[in-house]
Amino acid sequence: MKAVIVDGHTLNPGDLKWEAMKEIVDCQVYDRTTPEETIARCSDAEIVITNKVIFDQNILASLPKLKFIGITATGYNVIDLQAAKNRGVTVSNVPAYSTMSVAQMTFALLLELCQHVGHHANSVKEGKWAASDDFCYWDRPLTELAGLTMGLVGFGRIGKATAALAEAFGMKVIVYKPNRDHKNHPTTVFVELDELFAQSDVLSLHCPLTETNKEMVNADRLAMMKPTAFVINTSRGPLINEQDLANALNSSQIAGAGLDVLSIEPAARDNPLLTAKNCVITPHIAWATRAARQRLMAATVANVKAFIAGDPINVIE
Repeated sequence: MKAVIVDGHTLNPGDLKWEAMKEIVDCQVYDRTTPEETIARCSDAEIVITNKVIFDQNILASLPKLKFIGITATGYNVIDLQAAKNRGVTVSNVPAYSTMSVAQMTFALLLELCQHVGHHANSVKEGKWAASDDFCYWDRPLTELAGLTMGLVGFGRIGKATAALAEAFGMKVIVYKPNRDHKNHPTTVFVELDELFAQSDVLSLHCPLTETNKEMVNADRLAMMKPTAFVINTSRGPLINEQDLANALNSSQIAGAGLDVLSIEPAARDNPLLTAKNCVITPHIAWATRAARQRLMAATVANVKAFIAGDPINVIE
């Protein structure tokens, strides 16, 4: 079968190999594909592998040979699922490949806000330690996590992994989950959303984006938070009203934010968070450790193999 990987650079910028995929299909790999190039590049493909390239109703209607779309991600909003279903196109994603990497990144962002490692390391390179009258110095508050409350929005695989790390740091954990299951989690402290905002020293988002939770972090809820609190987002950018968060940071309504995702990616140059006070932003890399990408590639190959064998897995209904 003929397959096209339309944006392979995201998954494999050169440190992995596509050989396992090429062993099972006639595979053409493109590092990047623009919307204008998508139809021409995929016109003969029965299998398409995509990460962020969009396959909407119009594009799907222009690809009559297409039978399978493999998404090299967990999220699947780049595909018009109903249009794919109407055309008999199977769509599979890859769940759970980056759980520990994202949980790790959550704490990388949080620890930067607590210890300001990057800032202080740069200050040493600038000569401030060499010029110091004392054996040590710090010019930003240093925060210990033990005893603080970590509030989690969402309690799937990543939320649970983050909770375990928080507990290892000696933090208390509270959780907001719309469909909580007390029976399966008898020791978990579930609270309502507004209570979570009010009680948390660290609020960390680990939920999918839906119509009901878009901009759930907004001026009203930020006003409920402690002035010493941090907001962490490794989930989806639109969960946050970015202007409201920037206002809260610049007015010291909360102490800081660590963000790996924004509402528009790459970041819009006029995004107010780019210049907000005590806001650490990374370019959507929580998922991208080499180990996670190796798992992602292996699972994508497994999805294609299963489809060819007539027994598809990880199918999005």
